[in-house]
Amino acid sequence: MSTKVADHVLQRLREWGVEHVFGYPGDGINGLLAAWGRAENRPRFIQSRHEEMSAFEAVGYAKFSGRLGVCAATSGPGAIHLLNGLYDAKLDHVPVLAVVGQTHRTAMGGSYQQEVDLHTLFKDVASDFVETVTVPEQLPNVLDRAIRTAYARRAPTAVIIPGDVQDLDYSPPTHEFKMVPSSLDRSAWTAIPSQESLERAAEVLNSGDKAAILVGQGAAGAQPEVERIAELLGAGVAKALLGKDALSDELPYVTGAIGLLGTRPSYELMRDCDTLLTIGSSFPYSQFLPDFGKARAVQIDIDPHMVGMRYPYEVNLVGDAKATLERLIPLLGKDRGREWYDTVCANVARWHAIMESRAQQSADPINPEYVARALDPLIPGNAIVTSDSGSPANWYARHLTHRAGMRSSLSGTLATMGCGVPYAIGAKFAHPDRPAIALVGDGAMQMNGLAEMITAAKYRDQWEDPRLVVGVWNNHDLNQVTWEMRAMEGAPSFLPSQEIPDVPYAAFARSLGLTGIRVEKPEDVEAGWRAGLEADGPAVIEFLTDPAVPPIPPHATWKQLEATAASVLKGDFDRTSMVRQGFKAKIQEFLPGHDRP
Repeated sequence: MSTKVADHVLQRLREWGVEHVFGYPGDGINGLLAAWGRAENRPRFIQSRHEEMSAFEAVGYAKFSGRLGVCAATSGPGAIHLLNGLYDAKLDHVPVLAVVGQTHRTAMGGSYQQEVDLHTLFKDVASDFVETVTVPEQLPNVLDRAIRTAYARRAPTAVIIPGDVQDLDYSPPTHEFKMVPSSLDRSAWTAIPSQESLERAAEVLNSGDKAAILVGQGAAGAQPEVERIAELLGAGVAKALLGKDALSDELPYVTGAIGLLGTRPSYELMRDCDTLLTIGSSFPYSQFLPDFGKARAVQIDIDPHMVGMRYPYEVNLVGDAKATLERLIPLLGKDRGREWYDTVCANVARWHAIMESRAQQSADPINPEYVARALDPLIPGNAIVTSDSGSPANWYARHLTHRAGMRSSLSGTLATMGCGVPYAIGAKFAHPDRPAIALVGDGAMQMNGLAEMITAAKYRDQWEDPRLVVGVWNNHDLNQVTWEMRAMEGAPSFLPSQEIPDVPYAAFARSLGLTGIRVEKPEDVEAGWRAGLEADGPAVIEFLTDPAVPPIPPHATWKQLEATAASVLKGDFDRTSMVRQGFKAKIQEFLPGHDRP
């Protein structure tokens, strides 16, 4: 039997080491689906409930494996549904390939059913490479370039294959004019800055007494080097959210997350430092960096397009973080005082005490901060933790201690809702022997997390460690936006947009044959997490939390908090504890350590 184009697509993916493709069927990829049958499901086709979830699962797989994530969808609506997940990959710099069907070549341009101009659709999200295969001889070069580009640019790429082309007999490109041969190999490479630029960077870093380091996901492969340079500089280290697993939070000088969801010691670190080193991060919020002109600064990033954008850096080192730090460290002076380092460590210790105090405050019925705080010591050492966007991301950023051996991520730049559960599913296929934990708000769970629990139930028996624990903060409110409205717009909660239905999340899990636990009292929170972590398969642990607990930013002033209080009191907030106990008093409970007027 002759080899079809669709057969060769799967063969080429296997040759590239692709083991999983996350997708959803449709007649635009019928030829590929038939080829999967002939190939005995190699690479494995992982069926999601929705193409957007396929893309998110491919992103999660790529983030936690370091390998290419692949998703597949039919033409028209299937391709459109991929976009949000592909934009997540684009903005977080993750290598993902989308293989997409298209209507037959004979019908293209004829306003045919499910015909969409896919080049126009994908020209932004897959701007680094998007191409349509129109003849068999074109296939290997297009597919190979898409994969190499995804790896090299750390970006999503797209290959479009019309339905009739999938069923053509495959013939390789020949040694002829207008033919483009291809090859599989992608050798490893490392970018290194020049010696002159390294010496200039060392001069900047040696000039200060109060050093701050900001790390992002680009520093994840350089943990020993980051630790060494932090010790040499006597520096505190703040982490962008995508860099949460770049360094252990157990190190005394690691100040934790930075930004609106960040910590007070990270805010103080940037406020008071005189030198700044940014490693592998494009953290965008310059108001959380040192005042312009106050600190001399150096940046390290592997992407020359991403350097020099966030702060007036004196030296922009373009290179791999590990290789660059290895060459920079010998150029740094070793004689530094301990006063700044001791101050940073004291601020971190004080913050941990504050967060413990905040988590122990009473709420109605459960303090959402306590839900995350109770989980923290229970997290297995090899766990993979994902967070959805929304208020749980605050508690993920501030209360979860990243320890060596753990992995974690979230939608850092797109900050899209609905990624927490599919990220965790992608992680389970990347590491089937490790437990995964997803932290999700009730809004995101309603958006698509519930449906993807069906996917978890479908594949649970294929994971060596079947644990996938989904913690749901159920407060009947789209809480992050509610608080943004109060803090930024001075407006009370607009219930028609913010209030959401109460859904029996735990009961839904049980209906799928999974573990489902509803926690209604603070004293049951720890037992709820333990039950999920001890389950023999996926579990949903639903916590009834108080929407009135404010995700207070680290730079908040009392004037801002009182303005927020006034906006709350204008609204109908009687269903929470805050009006009953007094908003200002509640704020005071949750803000120990902040400066009062």
